[in-house]
Amino acid sequence: MRNILVVVDMQNDFIDGALGTPEAEAIVPKVVEKLGQYDPWNIYLTRDTHYENYLETQEGRNLPVEHCIKDTPGWQLRAEVAEAAEGATIVDKPTFGSVELASKLMVERAQEALEIEVVGLCTDICVVSNALLFKAAMPEAPITVDAACCAGVTPEKHRAALETMKSCQIRVINE
Repeated sequence: MRNILVVVDMQNDFIDGALGTPEAEAIVPKVVEKLGQYDPWNIYLTRDTHYENYLETQEGRNLPVEHCIKDTPGWQLRAEVAEAAEGATIVDKPTFGSVELASKLMVERAQEALEIEVVGLCTDICVVSNALLFKAAMPEAPITVDAACCAGVTPEKHRAALETMKSCQIRVINE
């Protein structure tokens, strides 16, 4: 079985930028440590990617805070995360869940059994979206979320998202 790590949106805007939180800052060292447990060819990082017209999009109208605008400092992966993940695959995604990444993982799963671990930001938006997308696309693949390497918009929403994932047979560790 091949062990895959998916690191969701560990970008400056979600850590200490436009949408940053103390909880997001606190998980950075844990995510860096987790990256050290995987070979780079088994690591995928997502990068939330928006454009100058963000506020005109549906997401922008519902969350009117410009963030992760392509090629800005806030869009970049946190430097220590990027360094720890050197050689890994980066997938830009225009929305919460990455259909592109789910498709890539489905192709890989057709060739060999996969176990997928998910960490990152924000637990209640992009982490839960990707974990549920992977579970829907690959119902027999074991999927784990390391709660200690995730942070939500608020601690309450973080806990609620973990409960939702558990309800959908995603294993949650380190709560």
